[in-house]
Amino acid sequence: MRSDYLFTSESVSEGHPDKVADQISDAIVDLFLGIDPEARIACETLTTTQLVVLAGEIRGKGIYENGEWAPGIPERIEQAVRETVKRIGYEQEGFHWESFRFENNLHGQSAHIAQGVDAAGNKDEGAGDQGIMFGYASDETPDLMPATLDYSHKILERLAADRHSGVAPFLEPDAKSQVTLRYVDERPVEATAIVVSTQHAPGFYYHDGEGDEARYAQLRDYVKSAIASVMPAELLTENTVYHINPTGRFEIGGPDGDAGLTGRKIIVDTYGGASPHGGGAFSGKDPTKVDRSAAYITRYLAKNVVAAGLARRCTIQIAYAIGVAEPLALYVDLHGTGNGVTESRIEQILPTLVRLTPRGIRTHLALNKPIYSKTAAYGHFGRKPDGAFFPWERVDLVEALKAAAA
Repeated sequence: MRSDYLFTSESVSEGHPDKVADQISDAIVDLFLGIDPEARIACETLTTTQLVVLAGEIRGKGIYENGEWAPGIPERIEQAVRETVKRIGYEQEGFHWESFRFENNLHGQSAHIAQGVDAAGNKDEGAGDQGIMFGYASDETPDLMPATLDYSHKILERLAADRHSGVAPFLEPDAKSQVTLRYVDERPVEATAIVVSTQHAPGFYYHDGEGDEARYAQLRDYVKSAIASVMPAELLTENTVYHINPTGRFEIGGPDGDAGLTGRKIIVDTYGGASPHGGGAFSGKDPTKVDRSAAYITRYLAKNVVAAGLARRCTIQIAYAIGVAEPLALYVDLHGTGNGVTESRIEQILPTLVRLTPRGIRTHLALNKPIYSKTAAYGHFGRKPDGAFFPWERVDLVEALKAAAA
């Protein structure tokens, strides 16, 4: 392991066009799971100038049966979509929650997929697709997340909170952040570069002698204060370089500035590049899809391993075949940070604590609930468990892991 290096992660705000798409897709997941906890949902969203399009496959009692929508469901879908965009804050000429065109192209789930996934007779519920999923945890932050991503998320969360509250009325919804940290002996010691690009109200820019220098200074100073409020003071040094709206003017943003699609920010959603990522995105999928549920359970297991003090870093991979209940493989990597326990021993212990079939995962974490809209911006991991929300962030296996590893 290198003793001195730079590492970078990025995040995007709730108003980024891809994140708008993710939040719409998960609003549909929550709508349908609220009607039928066993609903099957694969909802993709496209956003662009004054347009939102849904596509995908669904099935559920009281939702879509025998090739037809249940009464009132199409209207509730459109309402959920518009309310999501309104909550984010888009009331712009190029993208307005009340006036964008809306297309619903959702249709019934393939019967050939359903026959492999559904439980029947002595057959347990199978995985909704083949694939590999990864979970990761590191003790470099209290949230057991990579610091570069953790701070990137928190900067944008602070900007969004101040925009919604009116503290920073010159901010608009679209924004991106990026944090580069210097690591020494695997510990972050200094922020070398921080990038924040935020959409802004007209006039709050200054570039190459054009614009309003005083207004830009107000925006720049606010962003720097927001950064300082969420990052440890010892990481911000005289060597830290700030790039705040480095292209200059950023008034056209969101889906009007760039098309958005569900599932295009998977590294932002997970570990900022500090860990491998599986083949699938999360948003828009019900928890029978192991792209989502198995990624959550591997994070849960990795976090508990680190929280139990068995390692400072942990990566877990799991693999499935479509229609098959039991996982094909489980792999653990402690990155040389194990504390008196081997990877092979942890691989033996974990399946005794949680049944790693799709139904076992959904039952253990209680995933068949409308809990997913909150996951669709600022990361699926490193969040605070709160009632039914973010159950994969609990550390309730710590004592069992310690006992089994002793």
